[in-house]
Parts: sequence; C-alpha cells; structure tokens
Amino acid sequence: MKRTTPAILAIMIAVPTLATAAMDFVKDVQPILEFNCVRCHNPKSTDVEKNDAPLLHTKAEAIRGKRIVPGDATKSKVYTTTQLADDDDKLMPPSAEIKKGSSARLTKAEAETLKTWINEGAKWPDGVTLVARKKETKVDNAAEALVVAEIAKRIGENSKEKTEAEMKPYTTTILGTEVSFDMVPIPGGKFKMGSPENEKGRGADEGPQREVEIAPFWMEKCEVTWNEFQLFMYPEEEKKARVSKNLAPELNKLTDAVTHPTQPYVEMSFGMGTDGYPAISMTQHMANKYCQWLSAKTGHFYRLPTEAEWEYAARAGTTTAYFWGDDASQIGQYCWWEKNSDFKYQKVGKKKPNPWGLYDILGNVAEWTLDQYDPEFYKKAPGANPWNKATKPYPHVARGGAWDAEKPEMLRAAARRASSAEWKRQDPQLPKSIWFHTDAQFLGFRVVRPLKTPTPAEMQAYWNNGVEKDDARLNKAD
Repeated sequence: MKRTTPAILAIMIAVPTLATAAMDFVKDVQPILEFNCVRCHNPKSTDVEKNDAPLLHTKAEAIRGKRIVPGDATKSKVYTTTQLADDDDKLMPPSAEIKKGSSARLTKAEAETLKTWINEGAKWPDGVTLVARKKETKVDNAAEALVVAEIAKRIGENSKEKTEAEMKPYTTTILGTEVSFDMVPIPGGKFKMGSPENEKGRGADEGPQREVEIAPFWMEKCEVTWNEFQLFMYPEEEKKARVSKNLAPELNKLTDAVTHPTQPYVEMSFGMGTDGYPAISMTQHMANKYCQWLSAKTGHFYRLPTEAEWEYAARAGTTTAYFWGDDASQIGQYCWWEKNSDFKYQKVGKKKPNPWGLYDILGNVAEWTLDQYDPEFYKKAPGANPWNKATKPYPHVARGGAWDAEKPEMLRAAARRASSAEWKRQDPQLPKSIWFHTDAQFLGFRVVRPLKTPTPAEMQAYWNNGVEKDDARLNKAD
C-alpha cells in the first residue's frame, strides 16, 4: 500500500474531499464569495464608502446586512441577486462589470453551491475573514505580442553564442535578487527515443523506438527551486527585494508586464521545505509563464524542454534503462524515490549527476515538458526536434519519476507520465485555477535554452499554448 507523507496527510485533513464535505465553506463557498462578492463588499471598497453597501467579509457583517439569511436562500440577496436578468441593475456581479469584461455571471454550479450552503444553515467557521480576490482575465493576444516583442529585442541584444563550440556552462544571477541558477550545455545529436520491447517495466506508450535528431541547447543543472520560483510567484515581494538594486525602470516595466499567477489558497510546499528544494504543484501554463518572466529578467530565451529533448538529456548518450546502466540496485546513488526520500522531496543537487552534469533528472520531482501526451506519438513523430504541440488542457507530459515512485521502473529514462484533471481535485476555486495543481506535490520542472534563438512569434507559441483553461465540471482527462 502506498504511504502518505505527514505533510500531505495534513493538507488532506485541512482540505476535505468532495466525498466527505459537499458544502465545505472554505473549499466550496469561500472562493465564490471572494471572487464575486467581496471584491466590492469589503471595508476598503469605494462602493461601500459611497453607497453604504453592506459588508460581506465576515459572517457577522453578512448576516447584519441581510445579504445572507441562514436557512433560506430565497431571502438571501447574496443568492437572489445572482439570478436576475442580464440587464437588471441589481444583478450580482454587477451587469456593468459583465459588459466591460471584468466580471462574469456566476455559473449554474456556483449559484447552486451558494443556494445549498445557505439552505443548510450558512455554516461559516469562526475566525474566517474573507478577502477580495481578482478573477482571471482573458489574455489580450495583441498586448501579449507586444510584450513578447520587447522581450525578444532584449534577448537579441544579449545572446552572443552562435555555434555549438561556443556553448559553455554558465551561472546566472536573477537581476534584482541574490538568487542564481546554473545551466549546462547539451550537445546536439541523435538518439533512440523510447524503450526496447524487452526493457523491464516498459510501458506500451514508450514505442516504437525511433531515432530522432536534437539540436543543441542548455539545460538547467538542477530542478527549478522555490528560491527561483517564488520571485515570480509573489511579485510584490520581488518588487520590494529589488528596490535597492537600482535596476533600469525599463527592465522592471518589462518583467512586470508578464502575466503573474494569482495567489494560492494553501502553502504550496505543503510543509516539505522551500530553501534549496524544488518548486512543485504548478501547472504547465504557470511553468511556461515563469520561463517568459525569466527570459525578460535575464535577456536569454528560456522555455520548457520538449519531451524528446528531455529524454535525450536524461540519457546523456546512454541506451540503457537508466543513465548509469540497467542495474536498478544502484538507484539510491542517483535518485530520490520512495525507499530513500522520507516521503517528501529533497534538496536539489545532493545525488550523483548523469554524464552530462544534470542532477535529479530522474527522481526527486517529475518534470514538465512542452508536449501534449499522446501514447501513439512516437509512431508519427518527425525525425528532427519532435514536439507534440498542446491542443487541449489534458493530458500533457511529465518525465523523470519522483520522490513518491514505488518502483525503480517508474524512474527509467523512457518512462512517461500523463497529466490529469485529478491533479486539481482539491482545488477550491470555480473555475479551477490555471496556475496550480493542488494534488501534484510530485511535480516540478527545469528550463532549457536552445542555441538557436527563436523568432518572437515562436517565443509566443512556446510561452502561451492557449489551452490552460480546463472545464471544472469534467474532472477527468480527455
């Protein structure tokens, strides 16, 4: 039986599943109120100051203002006003905001959740105070293209290497911070993608084996750590940290223009540690946007690796099940997995690297790639630099196994893992977040930098696949 870490057990207790708490306030109701109601009905809102609108940020205020009448949704304005016609001035969220595109009507599922919760007595835990939260907005493709063009200009001014012979290992300190990361060169070449039919633990989606050619690139020596990732994840803290660094205002404007994530509802390391530990539980979309932000910060083009690039780098010129050979008994020298991880991820760079100097490429946390998962892709993949571009929210490909791997075979270089909507099962938001996978504490990533710098249009395609929004009603992969 698979064991559960104390950290994850704690979060499972703190955030009940749908089966045990259909109308849990924090999980099911709080997000609806914070995104749709408390944006206006809070002490700092100008609407409250001008119109003496009732407050909703605490249970006492909500009941006092008669926005909520416990036990009767038909008398509770927080529900009844959501059921009005689109042109009704009393519609909530306000019809004027809906017309401007800054808001939207509650979904049927959200309205029914509020109705059921109120009719059940509007149970609101003591001490829970709501805060206003901003809804996700649609990406303005034209504005995004302008931002990408400016980033591409900066990259063009900074990228000097033109040939593979000029590629050397390097360390970059992220501007405005003391945080650095290392990149190692990966030579171009050919390899057999997938696994032979007689390999122990082989999956049906790992073949047929075929030879593909990969162009040279740099890959991050270790998995992206929280030290790096939180600079993007918490932009206001990053802005404070850079005050004394005297960065050019133009650079700050450029990096701040990259879309940043909304704030998570839970502590995203799940108690497993942050300093020197791999960042986890981000969606592929969030990893892509981090790459865009990092590119703006550093003046080098960064992205996720393709699935083929990842396997090529992980193998490092070898053809065996693992980069050290076929003997799984050596796994503890190179990988963190269930037998030695203490049921949590570990600090990066503590095990032996592969022949090309990559640490934790197998084990510790699984790693995002750019590709849509397709069990049949190897049959039709092009012979050079294959990339199965994403066309739908699920499934995408993660590679490398993780700290929770129960069998060594799950950490083989050819092993593939498909993402699933189940990775957001405990996400309390409606619709589900495009930024976080609340149930993927095994998932991280590392970045690559191709020798050949892509065009601005290609950069935009790498950083914005356009399929990040999944249907919250379909809690399964397509």
